[in-house]
Amino acid sequence: MTWRQSLVRIADHEVETLRKRLADILDRRAELEMKLTMLAAESEAEMAQTDRDASLGVYRAGYLQGVKIRRGVITQALEANRFEESGARDALAVAFEALKKFEHVAELAKLEEVKQAAKIETAEMDEMGLRKRRA
Repeated sequence: MTWRQSLVRIADHEVETLRKRLADILDRRAELEMKLTMLAAESEAEMAQTDRDASLGVYRAGYLQGVKIRRGVITQALEANRFEESGARDALAVAFEALKKFEHVAELAKLEEVKQAAKIETAEMDEMGLRKRRA
């Protein structure tokens, strides 16, 4: 394996690692959004239940306070997730740029090697032609 291939493989591995990280972050965000939706549905169902049964109304204030706290925790987690997602997207963009740069450098080096091989071949052919002329 040449140095060019090694650089490209390392950069490609980093891009894939960051893609997986971003996918995990997006999965966690979806899970948090689902929890928020479920909390709203549970809260609505509980409020409907307390409206039907007056004896449960005593616990309503405490329940609403608990829902408010849980909603706050989930909202904070979503905000942290948004920042993490933003950072992961930026890191992925930088890694992808680096990968493209390495691929470009590797391609240029390969073309330079081909060009040098062609020069050497041309010089050898010229030398063979000169030897035939002398003989």
